[in-house]
Amino acid sequence: MAKALFPWGVLRKPLYVQCDKYRKGLIDGSVCSSMCEKETLYLGKCFTAKPSSQVYSGNWGDLPGVIKCQIKEAPHYDLGGEMEPRREAAAFNKPTKGTSVEKFREMIINHLKAKVGDQANLADLATQVLSIADANKDGHISLPEARSTWTLLQLNEFLLVLVLQGREHTPKLLGFCGDLYMMEKVPYSLYGISLPWIIDVWIPAGLRRRMDQWFTPSWPHKAKISIGLLELVEDIFHGTYGSFLMCDVSTATFGYNDRHDFKVKDARYIIPEVTFQERLQQQRCDVDEDCLYGADCLTSCDLTKHRCTPEVTRPNLAKACDTLKDYILRGAPSDVSEELEKQLYSCIALKGSAEQMEIEHSLILNNLRTLLWKKISHTKDS
Repeated sequence: MAKALFPWGVLRKPLYVQCDKYRKGLIDGSVCSSMCEKETLYLGKCFTAKPSSQVYSGNWGDLPGVIKCQIKEAPHYDLGGEMEPRREAAAFNKPTKGTSVEKFREMIINHLKAKVGDQANLADLATQVLSIADANKDGHISLPEARSTWTLLQLNEFLLVLVLQGREHTPKLLGFCGDLYMMEKVPYSLYGISLPWIIDVWIPAGLRRRMDQWFTPSWPHKAKISIGLLELVEDIFHGTYGSFLMCDVSTATFGYNDRHDFKVKDARYIIPEVTFQERLQQQRCDVDEDCLYGADCLTSCDLTKHRCTPEVTRPNLAKACDTLKDYILRGAPSDVSEELEKQLYSCIALKGSAEQMEIEHSLILNNLRTLLWKKISHTKDS
């Protein structure tokens, strides 16, 4: 094991809490034994150690990943209402003792219905949840396994992993214990290189932007990565389990792997549209800026009622194109750059919800994807 990695037990108190609850029989999951008994789950670099969000690189045996624990609702910026109920530490008190598997399934379906709306195939999604809940694959779901799964099901990121399970741009869930979970590692960010914060804070913003551009993949690889982001936008718009909104489309939330496959690094701000709209309609406002969630989900303020309207002002695709503009135009081949720039600016100009402009939305997305794919489809980079 690499020297930079440390057994979980020498780090922060919240991880001790996980194992204390495991030993008391309150929680269980596929990594509990490795973390608490065998000590084969290791934590490495700490990305953030705030009480509300602890994220580490780590290894489960020889399997690398990203470990997240004790995560509360993501910061809500200027939005008074939150997308999920704020909690301190998970109580792990649901379901209650004596709950049958069928009753637990009913709990799951009702929760999913509240999060994503009354979709026709929620029973299939509930079956996926029950499969994950059986962490030791013994054909039975214990009460500690059910409580751990129920707690994770409250998190936006965990829900998105379920909804997009099997799609290559969504990191795989590797294991969990209570509300600690391990995701597939996404080794690279879209831009730049990772520098120690003590150095990064002294670099002027202009120089940092130039450095970010220096350390990007070749243009064909960037084209492949960009296609992946467009496919994510398509998957979460009128997807199998409803529509989702991308409320932080900064480059820091996305990355790619060694094969230059696009990957979501942080899905906490990709939220069900139904949840978003219900919460926004309860939000009091005086100006449009009071109706902001994350960095990118803004609605308008109805001044006659002093309530936020439910429809976002910009669709996911426009925000994705804004993020891609500088990334994909730099170094673009001369025979495609002019058309690519034209299509990107048409995309960025999209306003209103995707539902209101469904045909235009689909046309622009398909045109962009086709343009990029035609340029790289006959190369080894594809």
